[in-house]
Amino acid sequence: MRVFTYAERPDLAVRTGEVADALPEFAGHGQIALEHWGKLRTEFPELQLVLWDEENDAVVGHARTLPTREAEGLPDGIDDMLELWFGERRRPEPDVLSAMVAVVDSGHNGRGLSSVLIRGMRDLAARQGFSSLIAPVRPTWKDRYPLIPMEHYARWTRGDGLPFDPWLRVHARLGARPLETCPASMRIEGLRVEWESWTGMTFPQDGDYVVPGALVPVEFRDGRGVYVEPNFWMRHPVS
Repeated sequence: MRVFTYAERPDLAVRTGEVADALPEFAGHGQIALEHWGKLRTEFPELQLVLWDEENDAVVGHARTLPTREAEGLPDGIDDMLELWFGERRRPEPDVLSAMVAVVDSGHNGRGLSSVLIRGMRDLAARQGFSSLIAPVRPTWKDRYPLIPMEHYARWTRGDGLPFDPWLRVHARLGARPLETCPASMRIEGLRVEWESWTGMTFPQDGDYVVPGALVPVEFRDGRGVYVEPNFWMRHPVS
């Protein structure tokens, strides 16, 4: 398995669509992400990673990062960082590299490839001169406990003291330390008919609904569904 930046291997970067994404469909419909996500590829190709299985010539994962600023406090999340760089606000003077997402092809789960991507992002932060890598982590099992506040769930531990959640645990084993909850990392809003298309569910009336893949309930008011996703900030030191 080899990790390259999009700038190093543009021929592999154009193949990231081969990676089967395990995220729920609605996760791809955030307005801010839809507007700006593609700019990570075009404006920061040196900060985006592709994971290549050289023996089988297969792209099996990718990761996105973005420089940001934390001196005055951690960003509000993924939407906030995208708007800081690509929106109408003045761009920040970056002092840290942030992970945005890390995706391993669902057919290759259980092989430790997510750790390879995290190490790749951490090494990238070092090469760019940053002292650490921060990450708004989307806990893998949080959707099983959508009614538990993130600030409680993220602190659950097993008997060995490691985080209860598998994705938080991967980060912890690689040396990351917990920071704080990111309560509104990404906002997704749509009409009832759109949410029904994204989820395969029916929403007969306004109210709060538990939706597969959602970390918190989706709130329907006046025929529109709003989902505000929390994440959990962790920091990887860079040696």
